[in-house]
Amino acid sequence: MSRVIAPAAPPPAPSPGPRSFAELLGIEELEENLFRGRCHAGAPLRAFGGQVAAQALTSAGRTVEPARRVHSLHGYFLRPGDPRCPILYQVDRARDGFSYATRRVSAVQRGEVIFTMSASFKHPEAADDRQRTMPPVPGPEELPDPYLAWERDAPEEFANAAVFRALRMRFVPADAPGLPPELPGVPQQFVWLRTDHPLPGDDPLLQVCALTYLSDLTLASTAALHLQPHRVHRVEEPRVALASLDHAMWFHRPFRADEWLLFAQRSPSASDGRGLAMGEFYDRDGVLVASAVQETLLRELRPQPSRTG
Repeated sequence: MSRVIAPAAPPPAPSPGPRSFAELLGIEELEENLFRGRCHAGAPLRAFGGQVAAQALTSAGRTVEPARRVHSLHGYFLRPGDPRCPILYQVDRARDGFSYATRRVSAVQRGEVIFTMSASFKHPEAADDRQRTMPPVPGPEELPDPYLAWERDAPEEFANAAVFRALRMRFVPADAPGLPPELPGVPQQFVWLRTDHPLPGDDPLLQVCALTYLSDLTLASTAALHLQPHRVHRVEEPRVALASLDHAMWFHRPFRADEWLLFAQRSPSASDGRGLAMGEFYDRDGVLVASAVQETLLRELRPQPSRTG
């Protein structure tokens, strides 16, 4: 069983909102293999899973020599995190081999594990190279900014969401020229993503952790597209309950998360109250830089019968 270590002193109160995307990933080192962070809400009173995963990966990366680059992660969301309380990240240095290193991270809140992650790091090496071709979709400059509509439709919610001040998104319309045909039973969506401002320095770990955060923004909605096809583009009441169950990523080639990346997503299955979504990230040159897979809790919300008398 993991040993839960309480912080030596209460953390400072959270600021109203981060000043940069890098602050969303910021963690404090308490002692060797133990870190502390805070996460904003992704849903009411629930910490955003992408930020928890990104901070867990940041913690793991802090215990690995910089020459090794993260190439994969596998995480499980066990309990909803509380954005009002700090999260402790306990790192287990599972293995340091000649080429590969493995870390296990437990995210702990109030003495309970809310998220676990295994991450693998390796030394870069020369090898043959091949990849899937990026679909010829419209570039982000050709697409409208959805924030303008969201701010108009829900100004208070938009103003209080720290995430909107730290990143940019552009949705590719389903009828855009160049999109691959949608297969029966496999809804798809294509989204351009990047951080709002340049990330400091040239730290590859920071870029990878930023993309881990971004990867959790739209995968769940892809799995639910057959139930609420318009919700990702405008504010409306949700018709389904969504929550990330697990999340996996593979990082193939170098990239910058502060430059536009196309997230090409599809959902091949939904059953048993679960939806599966997968996607690939491409840079502006069409280079496949990362892949992601997520299983999501997916339950349709049915209207409650009205009470009379």
